Amino acid sequence: MAEDTLPVSVPGSTVTFQPMTVEAAQSLGGALARLDPWAHYAYTGATLAAFLAREEPGAQRFQIIADDALAGAIVIRSNWLRGPYLQFLGVLPAFHRRGFGRSALCWFENTARADGARNLWVAASEFNVGAQTFYERHGFVRLASVDGLIAEGTAEVLFRKRIATD
Repeated sequence: MAEDTLPVSVPGSTVTFQPMTVEAAQSLGGALARLDPWAHYAYTGATLAAFLAREEPGAQRFQIIADDALAGAIVIRSNWLRGPYLQFLGVLPAFHRRGFGRSALCWFENTARADGARNLWVAASEFNVGAQTFYERHGFVRLASVDGLIAEGTAEVLFRKRIATD
């Protein structure tokens, strides 16, 4: 996956996905730590900021820019199981319910298709019904529940979207 500075369609807005900067990671870390699922798991702003700023092979981090404003973050692991894994998607509350999450999924899928992927993968916490509904609404199918993946007493739900069948 490469940087995408081309606009993505959100009515009345321009959305781009740019490589994460340390400054953006610090700003997003504190804001996203107050939201579920990260608040539920007691992630601190510093922990999320460090995760978002980290550089590691096979895991690309992007800041979501909406109309020149920092709107969120997306982290994608390449080549997971015949396709990329959406490890992290966080949109700041001021940008909720405006199509920016949908735009991030479309960009994720279009980039994966261009790379010849067969599947898209994502997991959502069992208590995060809103995220589960969001992914299912965008064509992801629930495959499994994994108990204790992040914390004891909580399960993560694994979803897949097939984008190629050959």
